[in-house]
Amino acid sequence: MTTTEPRPAHEGDLEEIQRIEVDAGTLFLDVGMPTIAGDDPPSLDSLRGYVATGTLWVIADEEDRPVAFASASVVDGEGHLDQVSVRPSFAGRALGRRLIEEVCEWARGHGFHGVTLTTFRDVPFNGPLYERYGFTPVPDGEMGPDLVRIRGEERANGIDVAPRIAMRRPL
Repeated sequence: MTTTEPRPAHEGDLEEIQRIEVDAGTLFLDVGMPTIAGDDPPSLDSLRGYVATGTLWVIADEEDRPVAFASASVVDGEGHLDQVSVRPSFAGRALGRRLIEEVCEWARGHGFHGVTLTTFRDVPFNGPLYERYGFTPVPDGEMGPDLVRIRGEERANGIDVAPRIAMRRPL
């Protein structure tokens, strides 16, 4: 039985987190986005940075092996959901939603008034899903400088293979 309670990630989780990201990426093949499906997972150094700041959470199986994760940072003075991924064999159990709520709780606990993210607007398990979780699109002219920089990096790195948007959920 898998728990639905997130816990902070630790060093021993990092390689499994990379595997989760690779597995979850295969879902993009089903929506015609092979370049996204083939993206590299976050580096171990990047994941270690999240562990050091306490902004990487996992949900684990009965053997305490991660099956889902979320990472967050601070962007324009608000919480920012950098990534949430669930191993496809564990989909449909609301694990991603629980991790998103954990990020929102973290942001609220730090006095932030919202959580932002960037995502594919039309991919069913991206933009439409986040809308159901209370996120709304942020118009380009209302993005802060950090969010503008993130969107610019996404374009420069070739992630804009389909329409992308920034979204925000007030807390």
